Amino acid sequence: MKKALALLIVLATVAHAEVGKPAPDFTLKSSSGKEVSLSDFKGKVVVLEWTNSGCPFVQKHYGSGNMQKLQKDAAAKGVVWLSICSSAPGKQGNLSAEEAGKTIAANGTAATAYLLDEDGKVGRLYDAKRTPEMYVVNKDGTLVYHGAIDDKKTPDPADIPGARNYVAAALDEVLTGKPVSAPTTEAYGCSVKYGR
Repeated sequence: MKKALALLIVLATVAHAEVGKPAPDFTLKSSSGKEVSLSDFKGKVVVLEWTNSGCPFVQKHYGSGNMQKLQKDAAAKGVVWLSICSSAPGKQGNLSAEEAGKTIAANGTAATAYLLDEDGKVGRLYDAKRTPEMYVVNKDGTLVYHGAIDDKKTPDPADIPGARNYVAAALDEVLTGKPVSAPTTEAYGCSVKYGR
């Protein structure tokens, strides 16, 4: 009984991602087979993008080239971009490392790394519920943005030109030393396809 209670207390105190607090560290395997940790990029601005190649909302941003443009613009400013897939085996969007590599090549993805989170531990740590769902971590390792990519909650690429891109705005503010004016927004898209 005491051991069970102690375990519950430990589980209850496990850090979860929260805007304004240090972003929890994690380590995942990339599609290239390399282990990648958030702490590898200490001192850099990092974008975390939850993704699922089978989701129409993700397809909206990749099919139009919008996500790749955002990734390239971020990279040009020294920002690290980590795409994370938390789809469980047998669920929509789950890809082997080889399949992920082919998808990355086909999409022209410009992310720093594509990370595989099949057991969903990192997705749950960050309370990721949608794809795409976006996070920005500043140079000090603090989570400064969590939410949607933009304010047009549709799968229609025609809505992109008139959308307010929250991630681009957050990056501009962080990189110029300003506080993020909209630190949290409501993510939209497909549900993250976690296992049990």
